[in-house]
Amino acid sequence: MSSHERISGAPATPFASLASWRHHQRIEQRVVGQLLQTLLFEDVLRYEAVTVSNPAFSGDTLFTITLGSRCYQVYGWRCHSFRLIRLEHSSLAIVTHNGASEPVSLQSFIDDIESVLGGGAIQPGFVNELKQTLIKDIHSSTAQVALTDSPQSLDADALEHYFTDAHSYHPCYKSRLGFSLQDNQRYGPEFSQPLQILWLAVPRQLAHQGGVEGNLTTESVEQYAGPGVQARLEEFLAQRALARTDVVLMPVHPWQWENALVPALYPELAKGDIALLGAGETRYTPQQSIRTLAPRDTRQPYLKLAMSITNTSSTRILARHTVTNATIITRWLQQLVDTDSTAQSAGFVILGEVAGVALDERAFPPTRYHDIYGKVGAIWRQNIRQFLQSGEQAVPFNGLSQRTRSPTGEPSAPFIEPWIANHGLEAWTRQLIHVATLPIIHLLFAEGIGMESHGQNIVVIHRDGWPTRVALKDFHDGVRFSTDHLARPELAPVLEPVPASHAALNRNSFILTNDVAAVRDYSCDAFFFIALAEMAIFLQRHYGLEESRFWAMTATVIKEYQRAHPEHAKRYQCFDVFAPEWEVEALTRRRLFGDERPQVKQVPNPLATYAEPREIPC
Repeated sequence: MSSHERISGAPATPFASLASWRHHQRIEQRVVGQLLQTLLFEDVLRYEAVTVSNPAFSGDTLFTITLGSRCYQVYGWRCHSFRLIRLEHSSLAIVTHNGASEPVSLQSFIDDIESVLGGGAIQPGFVNELKQTLIKDIHSSTAQVALTDSPQSLDADALEHYFTDAHSYHPCYKSRLGFSLQDNQRYGPEFSQPLQILWLAVPRQLAHQGGVEGNLTTESVEQYAGPGVQARLEEFLAQRALARTDVVLMPVHPWQWENALVPALYPELAKGDIALLGAGETRYTPQQSIRTLAPRDTRQPYLKLAMSITNTSSTRILARHTVTNATIITRWLQQLVDTDSTAQSAGFVILGEVAGVALDERAFPPTRYHDIYGKVGAIWRQNIRQFLQSGEQAVPFNGLSQRTRSPTGEPSAPFIEPWIANHGLEAWTRQLIHVATLPIIHLLFAEGIGMESHGQNIVVIHRDGWPTRVALKDFHDGVRFSTDHLARPELAPVLEPVPASHAALNRNSFILTNDVAAVRDYSCDAFFFIALAEMAIFLQRHYGLEESRFWAMTATVIKEYQRAHPEHAKRYQCFDVFAPEWEVEALTRRRLFGDERPQVKQVPNPLATYAEPREIPC
């Protein structure tokens, strides 16, 4: 933990006092408001909107939504960016027949939605996710933060605990299904509680492992287990008359051990074929994603572990094929960057996934497939600290559009406030767009690779708040490409195939495609639609920077790149980021209506205004 930060846990018994509920109204307004704005944007609910000027609330539009016998009103914005709808959650209210306002509640809102969409339209699982988000967020808000310096002085790992807003679009932004409240307190990033991981000794024939040459290897990771675990490993080997090469060390999250692995692996545990070697010595704290752990006060690698929880409607297991592909993709991306002068001059960092281990579900009987698949897996990722030069700091991109917190936990000033004051709004914004956009468009245009670089997967490196470059991360299932459209197909990686059962359940989880638009949209959805749009809207709301001005700056960066690299002219048409529309996921529609039909939405591209005629076909 940074010396600048001290976070005390919540009371031993969650919600033991009335004070634990002090943020309830604000957070319930957010959960309902965030759900509502997705239902409006994704064309699920009808609404009326009129332009207004109301000094009591920010927002230039009054939205009115009639659900059964109730009328909801809320102020907000119809944004220039992709025509997104953003609501001022605190203004959301039920308007009665006599014009009075009543507070909203999540349960009543769900009931009212079903009165319009029909009974059962919102499945019980989705309702539970929403309620768990409400409770977990209220609970997490009880984590107390005390700073001895400004939040801007915190290092990147401490900021992972400080930024607590989570997903700004998905209504189930903090559901953490599978966590009890005690688990949330123990393993939620807001509480910043140190933890030690557990280590298993697993027969080699039941395991998969891989590493990147010249970096961390799976054989060298046991140093992070510590001498105690290594000593117990030697005892285990001696008792079983095994050689060291007969066994693979696997780290597991303590929550996963207790809640998923003992019942899944009890036959092997009872026979002694798999052994728990105890806790390692390295102390970690969870990052925003929960399953990725940061070592405290060290440059050791980050560690991503399989967890059988669900957050933002996605399970957080680590399938064997993704663990396998993590190191393969890292080797490939690093080779491309190392052999390209433009990438080198841009200075962006690939936080490589340099080693991985997982149980091989194919080594178990088919009847145990669902018990084993994805339940034990680990990926080691390079630490941002090893790439920082003297005077540099790092911050998660999604934190740039968040606000600091008062000592009582209330939202306060924008985190970037002192940086804007020091560097100027336009200059700082232009620089941020430049350093963040360049790697994404370079990998897309020059190589043909789409990146899932949303705000949580980008780390901004800066000097006194001035962005200098970025680091990209999370590649094991976060890239997409068409081999036929790679600039250097001879270097294309040979990937571990996606199991048919995984593909059937996760239709949007694929790396290889023949559709070049799908490659482009992968980058555009994550980076432009999520990361940059959130920044554009935030800067407009808090600093008055017009969204159109933000996107003009973005278009300038892209065009300057294209003019500097005419050799990719044909590819600019293939991966046309100035297309009139892009296809993005409709996240809430997916939860409502399932994946039998693709739940996507065509959105107007704010960059299309700056398109130029292209004469070279794809």
